[in-house]
Amino acid sequence: MAETLAKIAIVGRPNVGKSTLFNRLVGRRIAIVDDTPGVTRDRREADAALGDLKFVAVDTPGLEEAPAEALEGRMRAQTEQAIAEAAACVFVIDARAGLTGLDRAFGELIRASGKPVILLANKAESSAADDGLMEAYELGLGEPIAFSAEHGQGLAELFVALEPVLAAYSEDAEAEEEIAWDDPRKPLRVAIVGRPNAGKSTLINRLLGEDRVLTGPEAGITRDAISVEWRWEGPDRDWPVKLFDTAGMRKKSRVQSKLEKMSVGDALRAVKFAEVVVLLIDADKPFEKQDLQIADLAMREGRALVIGVNKWDLVEDKNAEAPRLKEMAARLLPQAPGAPLVFLSGLTGRSVEKLMPAVVKVYVDWNARIKTPDLNQWLADATSRHPPPAVAGQRIKLRYIAQVKTRPPTFVAKCTRADDVPESYRRYLVNSLREAFDLPAVPVRLLLERPKNPYADKK
Repeated sequence: MAETLAKIAIVGRPNVGKSTLFNRLVGRRIAIVDDTPGVTRDRREADAALGDLKFVAVDTPGLEEAPAEALEGRMRAQTEQAIAEAAACVFVIDARAGLTGLDRAFGELIRASGKPVILLANKAESSAADDGLMEAYELGLGEPIAFSAEHGQGLAELFVALEPVLAAYSEDAEAEEEIAWDDPRKPLRVAIVGRPNAGKSTLINRLLGEDRVLTGPEAGITRDAISVEWRWEGPDRDWPVKLFDTAGMRKKSRVQSKLEKMSVGDALRAVKFAEVVVLLIDADKPFEKQDLQIADLAMREGRALVIGVNKWDLVEDKNAEAPRLKEMAARLLPQAPGAPLVFLSGLTGRSVEKLMPAVVKVYVDWNARIKTPDLNQWLADATSRHPPPAVAGQRIKLRYIAQVKTRPPTFVAKCTRADDVPESYRRYLVNSLREAFDLPAVPVRLLLERPKNPYADKK
């Protein structure tokens, strides 16, 4: 395993180009970038490289003066936490706009942190930035680097400035070894998804025991998909976990702004990257159309599914409501007939401790591998109980089955007239397979193939 990499926090006031720099350093478009100030609201981290320097880049919200309880104040707290955890800060200013009062105030904040500071005068690709570049010396943070995150200008100078900062950190030059899915070192990737204001960020903070991601009464605070590393202490072993907090996904017709479209796209990518998807629904408005579409997306992507019923503390008759919601889940989500429902409250912490055991259970099922003799015994029993139908007077025969992959469990059965097997019989086989091998909450893929004719290639 590679050693822990140094964290480099990218800080500055809103709209100076921090996320553009972050995307350039990590080598792909992760952070949402737009001309609207204040797009980034949570800090996010990703492995980055500059030449042969390896580190973790941390994108932060724009620093703003605001009361601690206001949204901007909570965003500032995220940035201050990033500075505290970082090995060094890259302080970004807009060279075209010149120094502002905010730049000066936050220059003092960063200096007071005692962390090494690299000053980047961004948007310096034209002569219009010359005056701002000279003004940057007034911050007393050393010589500014004339930079353009948009065009990649100044990367060589940034490399020279970062090199001594990172020299104290050892780095693993070898490629990371392949880690088995159940290796105690391998992080379990869990995406928390749902409609806006379902309480996703509040739940993550409750799991972590700290205000790691931004929360509040305002709907749609989270814009980027934020990944957070965490360690869950299970009853049998500790599990390293990578949690993804995602933007709320609304009905497509209601997603109007360019920013929200990018946020939803970011959430969809988090689902594809995750191994287990926790669909968080509001106990007061359960299983709305958008909830069902998100669950269907997760299953189509082949992800294991857990349903978290949040705000359970607000439900008065819990004994009556719990069975009603379980019946709704079974009826409305037939593609995940046994997906576990966890009734919890991220705000009060009620039953939150039940979520991770359910996540681990479906993760283990998602990686299940079944022995071929057991599969073929099941196939014989299943076809004996309910034989395949005849098509055009000819009987369909299923001869052999084997598992070809995991994550999710995928099986191939050799079958005469495979293209003619009715969808209803395919569903019967999948449901019987789920029941026989206890795979209720994960996608199960069953492919039917015609057996090869051994004489087909002979003349």
